[in-house]
Amino acid sequence: MLKRTRQRHQKGHVYEKCGSFYIRYYTNISGERRQKAELLCPKDDLRHSKNCKAVKIARDDFMLKVNSGAKEEHQGDASVHDFWTGTYLPYINENLRASSVSGYEHLWEKVLEKHFDGRTLRGYRTPHGSEFLTGLAKRYGRRSLAHIRSLASGIFTHAINRGLLESNPWREVKVLAKVRPPAETEHYTLEEAQDIISALMDDVDCQLVMALAFFVGLRPNEIAGLRWEDFSQGSVHIRRGVVHGIVDDPKTEESKAELPLLPQVLVPLELWRQKCVAPTAGWVFPNSLGRPTNLREMSRRRIRPILEEQNEKNKAEGAASRLKWKGLYAGRRGAGTILVGLTGNLVAAQELLRHKSLTTTAMFYKKRTQGALPSGMKLLEEKADALARR
Repeated sequence: MLKRTRQRHQKGHVYEKCGSFYIRYYTNISGERRQKAELLCPKDDLRHSKNCKAVKIARDDFMLKVNSGAKEEHQGDASVHDFWTGTYLPYINENLRASSVSGYEHLWEKVLEKHFDGRTLRGYRTPHGSEFLTGLAKRYGRRSLAHIRSLASGIFTHAINRGLLESNPWREVKVLAKVRPPAETEHYTLEEAQDIISALMDDVDCQLVMALAFFVGLRPNEIAGLRWEDFSQGSVHIRRGVVHGIVDDPKTEESKAELPLLPQVLVPLELWRQKCVAPTAGWVFPNSLGRPTNLREMSRRRIRPILEEQNEKNKAEGAASRLKWKGLYAGRRGAGTILVGLTGNLVAAQELLRHKSLTTTAMFYKKRTQGALPSGMKLLEEKADALARR
């Protein structure tokens, strides 16, 4: 039953989060006065501040509907889409890291939004989710399906905690089909990384980004979050990350660390410093507005075209070398792989990559390398021969 709730006159509180403006106000839910937050408008050149005229107009228009009672709540049977937009998204924006919110928004827009279109919280059933995930099994691997299921279940769990539902239909959702195992993630070999860095010699900032990814094992958001103050003699302090322009803490407490820099990093670092007129403070990779640059756009607009041009040149000259761009995260995986290969243990890789658990390093960042088995068997043979001679 559609229920109209009378609201007191409110101005609404506007706040900024993850590149958008949200508005918080009070509403009556099941006879209780509760806070609610909804997306007001995106942040752009026109709506650049919560105190600017355009945002105030949007706020006043929104609150006019609230105060006049035109904003109606279909209590207990809200659409999943409205619940995501008006309740769950503001909740995760306030409580989760920017990188987590970004991942959830990507899953919602790419996968879940279309599925939930026209469905209500109370009208959703377990078979709906099972049929949905089973259909996705043809396109997605086990890990991706687990992420999708987790987000969908989280939405309904939050609805339960808000008093809108009594049970979660996603609790018993199963995939009724064979699920393919996760695809092997890519990594750079030392030769591949050096070839790419050499190809970027005329773009020293791009060269430095690649060197930091491979020779220091930094995450892309950690590279974007670097400031000149973070560098000391021969080392770099990891203190923050930047996701979609939002400055945040590193992924974990273990991620905050001081890491050594090799000459392969120090050389492009010094060249880039000189090109920036020897700064001692500020972002290492600023955009035209003086904010941290978007490394995804740097990769798409600058690094990849350079590598493609070099590949065409190599092909014309009959050279066999081919530069394949695998993304910045492949540099981090390559760093872990080569350290394990050189040291013979996972601890050095764990310390560089700053994982809390050694299992994470072993499962996701030590990649299979050609020749590892023959080399290991050769060492085993030599060890056995040495013991036999005693």
